Amino acid sequence: MPGFVSALMPSLHDVTGLSELRELVEQGIVISSVVHDSRRAVSGSLYACLRGEHFDGHAFAGDAVRAGATAVLTDHVLDGLEAADSDGMTVPQIVVDDTRVRLGPIAAEITDHPSRALTTVGITGTNGKTTTAALMASIFEAAGRPCGVVGTLHGARTTPEAPELQSVLRGFVDSGRTAAVLEVSSHALAMHRVDGTDFDVVVFTNLGHDHLDLHGSQEEYFRAKARLFTPSFSRVGVVNVDDTYGRLIADTVGDDDDFRLVTYSLSEVSEVEVIAGAHRYEWRGRRVEVPLGGDFNVTNSLAALTASAELGIDIDVAISGVANLAPVPGRFEVIATDESRRRGITVIVDYAHTPDGLARVLDAGRAVVEGTGTLTVVFGCGGNRDRAKRPEMGAVASRGADRVLITSDNPRDESPQAIIDEILGGIDAGSHADVVTLVDRRSAIVEAIAVAGTGDVVVIAGKGHESTQEFGDHAIEFDDRAVAREVLETHP
Repeated sequence: MPGFVSALMPSLHDVTGLSELRELVEQGIVISSVVHDSRRAVSGSLYACLRGEHFDGHAFAGDAVRAGATAVLTDHVLDGLEAADSDGMTVPQIVVDDTRVRLGPIAAEITDHPSRALTTVGITGTNGKTTTAALMASIFEAAGRPCGVVGTLHGARTTPEAPELQSVLRGFVDSGRTAAVLEVSSHALAMHRVDGTDFDVVVFTNLGHDHLDLHGSQEEYFRAKARLFTPSFSRVGVVNVDDTYGRLIADTVGDDDDFRLVTYSLSEVSEVEVIAGAHRYEWRGRRVEVPLGGDFNVTNSLAALTASAELGIDIDVAISGVANLAPVPGRFEVIATDESRRRGITVIVDYAHTPDGLARVLDAGRAVVEGTGTLTVVFGCGGNRDRAKRPEMGAVASRGADRVLITSDNPRDESPQAIIDEILGGIDAGSHADVVTLVDRRSAIVEAIAVAGTGDVVVIAGKGHESTQEFGDHAIEFDDRAVAREVLETHP
């Protein structure tokens, strides 16, 4: 039987590349880093040939070797890879079935598996990842565990490619951190960026409409997210069962010796109070207070508290951690100035850029409106991204706000007006909302704040913490928070 199996299947040695890597190191070949950009190759680098949408990394293997790469990860044997200053000697090639699939575990091996030296938490979901990560990090700090965070606020990508991710985690370990919190995007899961990372706990927040340009369907989007809730990544999963897809994970992923599923739900909390800049509730016999507005953030803080309990962190310590949360940039961030207080208006900046996210923020904004005040929303949709959600965003805005100003987000290579027209296509015909279009985002923010009066709330959605606006091949400085403060100070 063993001979029959081995005749039909490639060995582990052939498939993963890990055995070849270890053999090269045993032979004295120095492999101290892994890169997938030939321009970053240096002496001691393993160059990984990745196939992308526009480029095939195999075509640049020669450049990487000439720059000093000492080995190449490839999906087929490459010719002519002569090492620099080697008198014709070729560099070794680790040939695997799929370089992208195998890159994560190999990067983890080269960096000595840093996630295993940390208490590592992974958070996935359409909305709430950044806030839940910040809450989790604050809990770790309160527990005396210095924590590093990988996510939307910390790099160009929510979850970086495997070599960069493992390098960041190694940096956390080397700098004395003992915990790490990772936002895990659907892109990262579909493209195997977190493969090779060992999580102590993984968390699911929710699933809405997003990234269908990559995944093709909501089912595939969900499948990518659900991939995190397997023993190959973690032994414990914490899942929001108030969300339909969270319930689906709970119903289909059973407990066994290798994986345990824990759920959380708003049914566990009571005496909930939410104001613009904070929320409070009772949980497990304690009073929880968090300096973060928005009723949807009750679920986010509950997720972090539940995960911390599974990690064995004392409940009272965890509650003190969320109570000491530092402001999370662009997440239901109240822009308070002397002028806004004088006029009695509330201006909120939030990253909400999906239909579900926008609906949650508008519901939370409506709860802050005082007396006969009105709710205004300023938003747009990004160019070169999922077009199907644009009319849905229009429908959500026209149902949730009294006044809607549709403007530019990051139009990138698309016509700003064309994007706006697609959003307009979803405006609810039965809505009584006043809908205005202004291509220039600054003008839209000026208009929204200028007409706001006592008790009114203005929500500026879509860009949150971002400090630039992207047009074609260039970007300009643009921060919704800074612009809102400027408008409040200069347009009384």
